[in-house]
Amino acid sequence: MSPASPAAAAEPQLERTPRKAAFASWIGSAVEYYDFFIYGTAAALVFGKIFFPNIDPRLGMIAAFATFGVGYITRPIGAFFMGHIGDKFGRRKVMILTLLLMGLSTFLIGALPTYHQAGIVAPVLLVLLRLLQGLSAAGEQASANSMTLEHAPADRRAFYTSFTLSGTQMGFILATFAFLPVAALPDDQLLSWGWRIPFFLSAIVVAIGFWVRRSLPETPAFKEEAQAHEVPKLPLVELFRDHTPAVVRVIFAALVSVVSTIFAIFVLSYAVNTVHIPRDTMLGLLVLTNIVALAAIPLWAILSDRVGRKPVFIFGALGCAVLIWPTLWAISRGNLALIFVFGLSLSGIVYSAANAIWPSLYGEMFDTRVRLSGMAIGTQIGFALGGFAPALSAAIMGQGIDGWMPVATLTSVTCVIAAISAFTTRETYQTPMHELGKKVVVARAYA
Repeated sequence: MSPASPAAAAEPQLERTPRKAAFASWIGSAVEYYDFFIYGTAAALVFGKIFFPNIDPRLGMIAAFATFGVGYITRPIGAFFMGHIGDKFGRRKVMILTLLLMGLSTFLIGALPTYHQAGIVAPVLLVLLRLLQGLSAAGEQASANSMTLEHAPADRRAFYTSFTLSGTQMGFILATFAFLPVAALPDDQLLSWGWRIPFFLSAIVVAIGFWVRRSLPETPAFKEEAQAHEVPKLPLVELFRDHTPAVVRVIFAALVSVVSTIFAIFVLSYAVNTVHIPRDTMLGLLVLTNIVALAAIPLWAILSDRVGRKPVFIFGALGCAVLIWPTLWAISRGNLALIFVFGLSLSGIVYSAANAIWPSLYGEMFDTRVRLSGMAIGTQIGFALGGFAPALSAAIMGQGIDGWMPVATLTSVTCVIAAISAFTTRETYQTPMHELGKKVVVARAYA
């Protein structure tokens, strides 16, 4: 048996339920991101035609992508609100609140009238419900990551927190599978009633997620803090007083999320609507990349628990900066074999390196008193650019077969910024929980 890591040796022995916490985070994230991704798929394939039918198709596509992006406007606002609740009253309360809010808003989107039925009221209601989705998503991953990080064994924190992102991938798979038969419908049926089905189905997965999360215990770290009467009265004040540099690092590192929204939303629309690759082919690619990611994410996390957070995350970010170019090139040429090769490499394998590590990398920058707030605010501001990246990409895309190059440039620049931000942070994979986020961390030699 190998000797315990310094972090594990110094960690207090508290009652933990890491598997239950990881499963609750996994299924909750699957539910949340099923809801979130069915909106993105509908925005790419349907919403421009049914909510913005009276404008130029290109402008309609930009408008539909913009409604996807507006959900990211309320994310920073929701991050402040959810972060305060989570750091003052506990992680579990936020996990339940975000789940129910996302489920309700998603179901109501499926019940909306179209522009032809209600005029301008239809897109206005769509935007309002999208804003509610953004409020929910703001606290979901931060609360789930805090829950799993604080329940996890000291030497396996990356592995257990990676389940949150595996849940995200599963949510994407479920969303795409829900749209595969719908997308195969004739256009008149798809645009009249077919697109609503995936939104209504969200009620089932929300019920499952609530059943799992309602019995999840609060984390040992938060319980210990509450018993010692050390819960901060104003977590946000403490966060920006003592941890502003960490928040800024998370904001810039989170720009790597541009890869996810570009690949899932812009690439889908570009391939189907511009290059005229069949819808079912591209949706099949999206499912396959996420199945690959389900296997890759825990493997990258296990590696991170052995070699550190920074090298794995930086490899993922820089790898995406490179691979976005051949991926978009292959799509522009309609080369299906290369689309699958580069698409799987980019989204399924290399992006998974950064995606698997960020929950532990970001969470370990903060101490328990402000962890949920720090992760929520930092990630949601950074994710905001990711949310608007499809609309921005549609606006800057050039004409002709190489019109994708500005989009590839945007993606590469954001990935390089994310890598630089991660490089400037402290390595924490061997740091005990009670020392995380402290201004002075004792240096340790490897065992």
